[in-house]
Amino acid sequence: MAERPLVYFLCTGNACRSQMAEGWARQLLPPPWQAASAGVEPTRLDERAVAAMAEVGVDISAQAAKAIDPALLRSAHLVITLCADADLRCPVLPAQVARRHWPLPDPAQATGSASEVQAVFRQVRDALRERIVALAQELPHFS
Repeated sequence: MAERPLVYFLCTGNACRSQMAEGWARQLLPPPWQAASAGVEPTRLDERAVAAMAEVGVDISAQAAKAIDPALLRSAHLVITLCADADLRCPVLPAQVARRHWPLPDPAQATGSASEVQAVFRQVRDALRERIVALAQELPHFS
């Protein structure tokens, strides 16, 4: 297991949902929990996700899309997949690694005007915050 307990968020491209989840988790999880994210086919960080998070004071602009790191995957305490593709393609995890699936819509696939699309990014951002706040309440607190 990792020296510090880790929550690892996985999505297909590591462009939107998993990046926003990592940003929220870094802010909301209790110490010493840490967060990371990756994609099964990483692309690049979506600027609309960066903008949605900036609106609520969470800066994810320095984050970058990354491929799944096998060492992080093995050492994580909890792996959370955020899309059906990542859920299906997630590598087999060691028995001690817990796994959850939070199926959320891909805001990058939203259609409509720029403001309508950004509204979808905000909805996903807010749903992720709610789930991570709830997760923080159930994670063991270490001293």
